[in-house]
Amino acid sequence: MAWSIADVARMSGVTSRTLRHYDEIGLLPPAWIGSNGHRYYEEADLLRLQQILLMRELDLGLREIQAVLDSQVDRVAVLREHHQRLLAERNRLDTLTRTVGRTIAELEEGKGDDAMTKINRPENLFEGFESAEADDAEVRERWPEAWEESRKAVGSMTAEDSERWQRETTAQMVRFAEFMVAGTPVADPAVQAEVDAHYQGVRRFWTPNAAGYKGLGQTYVDDPRMRANFDKIADGLAVYQRDAMVVYADARLS
Repeated sequence: MAWSIADVARMSGVTSRTLRHYDEIGLLPPAWIGSNGHRYYEEADLLRLQQILLMRELDLGLREIQAVLDSQVDRVAVLREHHQRLLAERNRLDTLTRTVGRTIAELEEGKGDDAMTKINRPENLFEGFESAEADDAEVRERWPEAWEESRKAVGSMTAEDSERWQRETTAQMVRFAEFMVAGTPVADPAVQAEVDAHYQGVRRFWTPNAAGYKGLGQTYVDDPRMRANFDKIADGLAVYQRDAMVVYADARLS
């Protein structure tokens, strides 16, 4: 049995555009191409796609994934390793769930006052969050020099630097969420001031032009892992920040 590219996109949640990209770089060629030019995939291709997605979840780059899939390593052993990492990720999500639940309880307890003064241990707000750093193949494809510059900057950070950066990033996401929940337009000067602070933070790693900064904002929305980090703070936050970044890029970077 074979499935069209549209079928595979629907089943897997991977866009047709991404599937075509995987074909173009030789990572996931279709089983065959019909006379209408459409790609068709068979069961072996679906299993290969599952492995690609598993390794993407574990933050492997496309080149590393291709090397693993094209090698003669024991696929079962690889899957066992993936399984162990997924169990570790489940534990991290359990921690994150407790973090959010604890924050909700403490904020509800402080209703009617300045609620944030009721948080017993502020550091607990950030327990379980991942770094919001983009690790996306498309970013590497579109802005390879910026990607490499960013990777070098991140690699030079100490553990303390990384922890401080993560806390600053999460705190900034919370501030954007507060604007969004309050219904503040993305073009509002206060929101744009926060975007400027975000842009200056990005410049610690690379200096995007207008197109690059808009692309970064779009990555926040399109990359499932990054969007999940934003939506852990508030549903719709990735889209709100993306839109605010577009306004900033058009006004300040064009």
